[in-house]
Amino acid sequence: MTPRAYAIAHRATRVRDGLAKPGTTVTAAIYDAGFSSSGRFYESSNAVLGMTLTDYRAGGANTEIRFAIGECPLGSILVATTGKGVCAILLGDDPDALARDLQDRFPHAELIGGDADFEEVVAKAVGFVEAPSLAFDLPLDVPGTAFQQRVWQALREISAGKTASYADIAKRIGAPKSARAVAIPCHRVVRNDGSLPSYRWGVERKRALLERETAT
Repeated sequence: MTPRAYAIAHRATRVRDGLAKPGTTVTAAIYDAGFSSSGRFYESSNAVLGMTLTDYRAGGANTEIRFAIGECPLGSILVATTGKGVCAILLGDDPDALARDLQDRFPHAELIGGDADFEEVVAKAVGFVEAPSLAFDLPLDVPGTAFQQRVWQALREISAGKTASYADIAKRIGAPKSARAVAIPCHRVVRNDGSLPSYRWGVERKRALLERETAT
């Protein structure tokens, strides 16, 4: 990350933390986060919070999320997007369970079933599962802390068909003692001895993804 990008991500985390504290005013949260003026914050509030300040304080109640569930070689797949990009790709055996998972993740958002045009988004996600070596060119809407963004960037730099350990990732981001902290689910990350750790969508799916990438 550039110094400017890091500063923006860091301030975004502090604003979210400040707004979550009972009794904290918006003005106090803005200035405590390091913004020089409230006007400067409002200019970038969508980028900082992923939505307007009003919608954020309402728990995302005015956010529309479109989603659809399809099938892929690894089972059922749910793809969801906001107006900014893909906010969730979920895998599992039970389509209904995936829909409930999405609702739990975004309890205050308005969930809308995808129309015919949305099928193209799902098809791209399925295509990526089928051929992981292809580039994933869909826009993303996944907010995270500055630390998480550093980890995600390091994970994205692992080439298809290759693996790395969490200790390797910690070294890459300049935090060699933070192997536990960087333990974000990723099918290309393995234990130090090369064995497969637990995976959000099941170890068998992790193994299948790696085998598919190696084959292609």
